[in-house]
Amino acid sequence: MDTSPSSPLTPNGGVSGGTATAGDATSGVTALYQAHAVGLIRLAIVMLGERTAAEDVVQDAFFGLYRHWDRLTDTANALSYARSAVLNGCRNVLRVRSRPARLEAAAMVGEPVVGESAEAVTLVGEEHQEVLTAIRALPDRQREALVLRYYLDLSEEETARAMGISRGTVKSTTSRAVAALARLLKEDA
Repeated sequence: MDTSPSSPLTPNGGVSGGTATAGDATSGVTALYQAHAVGLIRLAIVMLGERTAAEDVVQDAFFGLYRHWDRLTDTANALSYARSAVLNGCRNVLRVRSRPARLEAAAMVGEPVVGESAEAVTLVGEEHQEVLTAIRALPDRQREALVLRYYLDLSEEETARAMGISRGTVKSTTSRAVAALARLLKEDA
């Protein structure tokens, strides 16, 4: 992880950690947002299947980071905090939705999940849409592990920290997710 003075993870070129001021929070969160918001929105879109909700989740995560900036023991961990907050926000959104019934209905009809914009469907393309639909049909933990490991290209250790589970659980969950995804895509073929 880059923590050089020009890194967005050490605002104002300061030493990471220590007591943070309101100015540190503003500049730190701003720099982190500029460097990582697009990637976090993509993560949330893959998790939720809807851009508007994804953007809301990411905004809430950055707002929470700003509010709690002074409680960070090491500002170099701010990205990990934001990523975890995005995942937790996605989990909350998914809990509220009647998601299983919607996915089953969409899978039976062979249409994209309701709520996806025409722009998103067009950009992703037909093949990618099939893969995304299959990923969204996976259990939450398996979907999170796959997205973090292969979409965001995080290490097993980083994935474990983001999900709040052990490295071994990341390995087994990822393995199960890949097998389930292969079955789902084979069934669709």
